[in-house]
Amino acid sequence: MTNQILGNPLEGETPTARVKLIGLMTLIGVLHSEDPTITLTRMMELTGLTRSVLAQDMHALVQRGLLIETMGNNSMGRGLARQFQLSPAVIETLGMIMGEPIRDGR
Repeated sequence: MTNQILGNPLEGETPTARVKLIGLMTLIGVLHSEDPTITLTRMMELTGLTRSVLAQDMHALVQRGLLIETMGNNSMGRGLARQFQLSPAVIETLGMIMGEPIRDGR
């Protein structure tokens, strides 16, 4: 994840912004073990960042293929909310790093 963020800066993205994204991905990786679906509201509660700042940061992670964005029911079940999950490639990589068994020769 770090290499993907640092090695592939988006247009106009500063080094400070990339370091912040590494921090967000670290937090998302930890949260993934509790619940694979991450919402902007949950991230706001944990980081203290505003919804607009987080939406922009999460979009940058989606553009890099690290997160997948979907629409799901909000916490009250009355509307839709943006939800984010780690991409399958990130999950597979984390599994190898964390020591999951290698399957099918991979």
